[in-house]
Amino acid sequence: MRFYYIVFYIIFFVGCATHIPVEKRVDGISDISQNPKVYTQNFDKGYIATLESYKKKYYREWHTSKPYITKEKAMWPHRVFQYPKYYGENFQKVAQKFYEDMNEEANFQEFATLNKKAITLHRVNVRAFPTNKALFLNPYKAGEGFPFDYLQNSSLAAFKPVLVSHYSKDKGWIFIESSFVYGWVRSDAIAFIDEQHATQWQKAQQMVIVKDKHAVYDNTERFLFYSQLGQLLPKTPYFHIDDDVYNIGILPFNGSNINKILQELQKNIYGWGGMYGERDCSATMRDFFAPFGIWLPRNSSKQSQIGKVISLDGMDDTQKLQTIKKYGIAFETLLYKKGHILLYVGTYHDKVIVFHNTWGLKTSQWGKDGRYIIGKAIFSTLDFGKNVDGYESQNSILHHLKSMNIVTQ
Repeated sequence: MRFYYIVFYIIFFVGCATHIPVEKRVDGISDISQNPKVYTQNFDKGYIATLESYKKKYYREWHTSKPYITKEKAMWPHRVFQYPKYYGENFQKVAQKFYEDMNEEANFQEFATLNKKAITLHRVNVRAFPTNKALFLNPYKAGEGFPFDYLQNSSLAAFKPVLVSHYSKDKGWIFIESSFVYGWVRSDAIAFIDEQHATQWQKAQQMVIVKDKHAVYDNTERFLFYSQLGQLLPKTPYFHIDDDVYNIGILPFNGSNINKILQELQKNIYGWGGMYGERDCSATMRDFFAPFGIWLPRNSSKQSQIGKVISLDGMDDTQKLQTIKKYGIAFETLLYKKGHILLYVGTYHDKVIVFHNTWGLKTSQWGKDGRYIIGKAIFSTLDFGKNVDGYESQNSILHHLKSMNIVTQ
């Protein structure tokens, strides 16, 4: 009899928490073409930005003598992440001592005392605390456990310009600021760079990386790092990199180039905060626009404020769709709901189509919230998943959209 209770528990409680699909058709995804070329026919706008404007943002931290952020802003995780709210990777509450140790290790009395230019040596995770330990909300609830480690701020590509504020107490970590994120990285993951070389780096002809995860070597054929879409690197004999992995300068905004970039992004599975070398929703939007010279901030809420903003708040679902169709510009418009951002790619058979990287679809069954896991970058409608068990229209992305913004205006 005990066996049947165990089976019932697994089916009912675990099943309600996370629905992992196995080759199941999902309306609004499976019936929507995943080929970018379907949405970019005869599309050609030419250049929509300049390399100089993008460089100004990309190299921003090499143009200051101290961090742009204040000490108070830098310390926000120590005010937010406190005992007893969070869990560790063992599904147990994290003890008070952990937070006390992190406060001491962060060494913020030394904030902005080093102020040195540096570059990352490989792709690095940027952490809210100087540790690789994870913090989760209640992992027994859908959407509050893996992969949502709240100490994962973001990730940075190799050879990304940063400014170093100070070391942690044990010098194993350094607090850095980059053009779009600040936080802690391992101190062995950066190299300091002097003013002369920083100037030469920026004055050199710039390569924009247009392909992910291709090996880059130095002039002795020693492996350096894997490429990341949107990187800027100086064109120099030091870097040995295949010709099709980069472009000299930014790309013109046309169908061929949009297809190329979207196909790269489609290779990604979902990676919260850039974990495991993958992307989340906002990183996907950042790296889509980067090769075209458009800089976006780190998180979805900040991205939704770039360019011309049109509020969708207070509209019903039909009004939202009408507004998106009327004002949206394909591949230049972002759609935002709290915690998620999407790229509007136009209409197809009169349906609004978006491109986004998503963890999953919220479901509700037997009074329990769950997630239908998707975990990758997709083209979809705004109300995808109607055929999924536990789907409720009030949980659709469309229903929760707050705004749209045209980033090029």
